[in-house]
Amino acid sequence: MRDALVAAAFRLFLERGYEQTTVDDIVALAGVGRRSFFRYFPSKEDVVFPDHERCLADMTAFLAASDEGHEPVPRVCDAARLVLRMYAENPSFSVQRYRLTKQVPGLRAYELSVVWRYERALAEYLRGRFASRPDGTLRADVIAAAVVAAHNNALRSWLRSDGESDASTTVDHALGYVQSAFGAPPATTPAGEDPGHPEHPEDVVVVVSRRGAPLWRVVQEIETTLGRE
Repeated sequence: MRDALVAAAFRLFLERGYEQTTVDDIVALAGVGRRSFFRYFPSKEDVVFPDHERCLADMTAFLAASDEGHEPVPRVCDAARLVLRMYAENPSFSVQRYRLTKQVPGLRAYELSVVWRYERALAEYLRGRFASRPDGTLRADVIAAAVVAAHNNALRSWLRSDGESDASTTVDHALGYVQSAFGAPPATTPAGEDPGHPEHPEDVVVVVSRRGAPLWRVVQEIETTLGRE
């Protein structure tokens, strides 16, 4: 019944346009009553995104099953891949929805609200993992936003290719940026080395120049100094 309603809705959206299609039109084509429609979908917008509630529930359960052995940043990246898998299960439907969403501002706003719910789920998990850090909330929110941005950038690239490109490779590449930026542990000082006096301190260069000297002369003096052995 649910799949039949989605199929009827998208057939009418493509034939008549989203705004011109009513719930009555959808149930008439599907051969069911209005009550059946609203049993599955609270609104007409929800029939465009029939699988996000399930995917959000899967993501939440995936994160809840995490333990201390899971590194938090790779874990949220894996959670984002659940969304990709949902889109990749039915490429033709996903591409149709992408095109429809681009044409209807109301659907775009609805989609953004769905994306925000994914981001909130990731952030809540990360806040728990970073609770002992003084910047834990900020770090959690920034990483969650970065994961969603990277995933969506790659997802839109795949959708623009009409689902023909390799979605997994594209998303892995995008999420790799997030892991390289946030996934590595902070650098530590080697044992026996004074953090205030590293073994190889950076050179400090002082250049004395005549007041009023042209900028090119100052730059030349700096370059000459830095070039000395």
